[in-house]
Amino acid sequence: MTRAVIIIQNQQDRAKASRWAHGVPLGSRIEFKETKRSLPQNDRFWAMLTEIAAHMKKLGRDHTPDQWKVIFMSAYGHEVRFLPTLDQKSFIPIGHSSSDLSVREMSDLMEFMQGWCAENDVELSDPADRPTASRAS
Repeated sequence: MTRAVIIIQNQQDRAKASRWAHGVPLGSRIEFKETKRSLPQNDRFWAMLTEIAAHMKKLGRDHTPDQWKVIFMSAYGHEVRFLPTLDQKSFIPIGHSSSDLSVREMSDLMEFMQGWCAENDVELSDPADRPTASRAS
């Protein structure tokens, strides 16, 4: 077995994970993660980034929502590094993806973003008024 994922939903899943752990070679890695962010969180996250990008563009900070995502991920403490493009004319971000965030981590990041918006006079619309178009990232 090179990779396996079990979502622990009951005691049988716990028992299966334990059996698998006893059967893997020494040196194998086991990783436990919280539940991934939800689709409604993802929708809200991208709506916030879009609103921030539109507001800040008026103030001369012309970044795309994708660029704002990298800015906020870095500011919140998630590692983001940059690699040069093949033509060596620009850079691309690599590192922690927002799709890897747990429900709690995504909530914390969005609270951080809301605080930043409040400090920088960026008014966010009510989440209930936003369109719901999912975006994976």
